[in-house]
Amino acid sequence: MRGAKGASGSAFEARHRLSASVWIWGGPDPRYLSNLDIDWDDITTVLEKVSETSENWGIGLLNFNEREINHWKQLIPDAKSVDLHLDHAAKNVTWDSLYPEWIDEEEESEAPICPSLPKLRPPGIRLDLIAVKLPCRNEGNWSRDVARLHLQLAAADLAASFKGLYPVHLLFITKCFPQPSLFSCKELVSREGNSWLYKPDLNALRQKAQLPVGSCELALPFRGSDLVYSKNMHREAYATILHSADVYVCGAIAAAQSIRMSGSTRDLVILVDETISAYHRSGLEAAGWKIKTIQRIRNPKAEKDAYNEWNYSKFRLWQLTDYDKIIFIDADLLMLRNIDFLFGMPEISATGNNGTLFNSGVMVVEPSNCTFQLLMDHINEIESYNGGTKDT
Repeated sequence: MRGAKGASGSAFEARHRLSASVWIWGGPDPRYLSNLDIDWDDITTVLEKVSETSENWGIGLLNFNEREINHWKQLIPDAKSVDLHLDHAAKNVTWDSLYPEWIDEEEESEAPICPSLPKLRPPGIRLDLIAVKLPCRNEGNWSRDVARLHLQLAAADLAASFKGLYPVHLLFITKCFPQPSLFSCKELVSREGNSWLYKPDLNALRQKAQLPVGSCELALPFRGSDLVYSKNMHREAYATILHSADVYVCGAIAAAQSIRMSGSTRDLVILVDETISAYHRSGLEAAGWKIKTIQRIRNPKAEKDAYNEWNYSKFRLWQLTDYDKIIFIDADLLMLRNIDFLFGMPEISATGNNGTLFNSGVMVVEPSNCTFQLLMDHINEIESYNGGTKDT
């Protein structure tokens, strides 16, 4: 796919050449800058995985400098390359403003709203590939970066805006892996070095693009009106987990009964380890749970025999690949009303606790072996203020 040098830009490209946004004090906005040296051989390798021919491709280029844009034109000279323009987020849009400590969920004074993040200007052509160069800070919490999130959201929103099922690929150039809640590892076509090529499910991406950016407003109406229910019942289930002790067996039995009393007919799946006896398993089965035996996963940051020592066993939920969606509930919860509408929400939908923290006692999971492996690969990097998975 490497092309000859010296290809001249068309009049179309010239009309879409847009200068980089300027920081308030002059010069490029440092939040969006990436100093990563691009390995063009890696890009060539991953693009060879695309089944469609690159002839007459439409390629959108986001957050590349002038020299890099010219290199793209030399790399694929037959494509129509467009420099995508994105106005940068206002200086007062911070991670804390996107994930505030508290919002008025009951809307007693006013409905909470999220800060506005600019969207990409329409490129004027159909795009087959959207390439984005992402900044990646070296310090801790590198993923909590407004500019990095903004670039990914803008690319996702643009890809989702194209009608029909015509495929759109997204290529991210970054040292840090792209946002897995937006771009699932199941959709990763190829990775070479710092080049990550995705072929997203556009229907799923359109759904995600309609959600609030952070926890600054409710994704679902508090009063429960206008809820959308999924119709893929046989690929959806409620799940819970019991490990290390049988103290919550009765709670899990009551939870199963409350789910059925709410009117849900979805499968009920419970993960148990060897500490749950045959006697207790028979009671769980009688309550309606389908039992799956697991090996526990230790929290590497927990002290021996601490309450949270084996809490990372919850990662096993992502191995329930017989299902497309799981609503996980802690075994000590009771269902007071039907919540099947949550199956219509993407991973991870959960209740916010404080700012960027969410409560994993009820959450929507999309099982995937590669997501499980991603969690295991980074198990030593996972941060939780209480040391467990309850608040992550």
